[in-house]
Amino acid sequence: MQRNAIYVLTLSVAGLIALGLVMLFSTSAFAEESHSDIYFFVKRQGMWLCVGLVVAIVASFVNYHFWVKYWWAFFAAAALLLVLCFIPPIGLRINGSSRWINLGFGVVQPSELAKIASIFFLAWWFSRSDISFSAFTTGLVFPMGILSILMGLIVLEVDIGNTALIGGTAVAVLFIAGAALRWLGTLIACGLGGIFLVAMNVSERQGRLLAFLHPEKYSLGEGLQQWQALIAFGSGGVDGLGLGEGRQKMLYLPYAHTDFIFPMIGEELGLYATLLTVLAYLLICLCGSLVASNAKDDVGRLLGIGAVIMITLQACVNIGVTTSLLPNKGMPLPFISYGGSNMVVCLFLIGLLVNIHRQGRPLVSHFAPALTRPHFEPRI
Repeated sequence: MQRNAIYVLTLSVAGLIALGLVMLFSTSAFAEESHSDIYFFVKRQGMWLCVGLVVAIVASFVNYHFWVKYWWAFFAAAALLLVLCFIPPIGLRINGSSRWINLGFGVVQPSELAKIASIFFLAWWFSRSDISFSAFTTGLVFPMGILSILMGLIVLEVDIGNTALIGGTAVAVLFIAGAALRWLGTLIACGLGGIFLVAMNVSERQGRLLAFLHPEKYSLGEGLQQWQALIAFGSGGVDGLGLGEGRQKMLYLPYAHTDFIFPMIGEELGLYATLLTVLAYLLICLCGSLVASNAKDDVGRLLGIGAVIMITLQACVNIGVTTSLLPNKGMPLPFISYGGSNMVVCLFLIGLLVNIHRQGRPLVSHFAPALTRPHFEPRI
């Protein structure tokens, strides 16, 4: 399995991309932004896909130590672009959130670059041999304090989801690196409490939380998307209505081509297709973890696990939201939803995993020893 892990991973990604292009063709014609062009989003996604493939190829051939060595440059660039989100006319405010900037050639979301910068920084910090990761300061305060610069800017955009995504990835990397479990538990509790407080003090997010708790009561308001998503899953059943035959995309389900494309898969292609989609993400998680476990050094190990968690955790959030298991949060489904910035970043992370695999050490007999060494063992 270790030998073929990278091939299974890339095939899973290719399958998700192909499914995404098919579903975009099926759903985007009814979106208001399509300008009556049924190929509008497919063409733009294809353009970003080409950019993403070039970026992935570059990442697969450039030594991953290069990216980690210059983590500060990516970190500074991400912080600068996040600040530009609040400066009109470059920064764009849409639906109450300031998450996008217009660079002339297109609209991009700087928080996507922040995801990469955070992984680079965490891999650099926790691959150092001159600090103790069980200590409160070097194992928690310093790394999370530096990371909070990006997370704080993203929170100010009113983007709780990507803040939680970066925080969740950081917790996973901290655990693998050997940070003390007592500090990790405290960090998780504080993070969840902070997200809840922010959600309750922002009127729109508070409405989404109430809609999650009482979906029928808010089915025509804040809970409309999730309610219509459940109708889509129910209409599709096991076999689906057939490709192109979905009804919820006809302006009943907002953002059916972006954040809520997963219910359209269920409505048109049925339960089997949704289960295969989930299986593809599970394979990415498993195979990516195997690649990371076989890295030749700590940097590759941490970089690989960070990339895997970033992709699969985002998929889990999207699927959880669209199936009403989580409160509504606008987050694209990796490799499937329309969105150029996210597509490029996810393909870049896959390219990193390919590079880690190419430089990996010879196969080992057991998974656990490959994943950790004494330096990485968590301490209570």
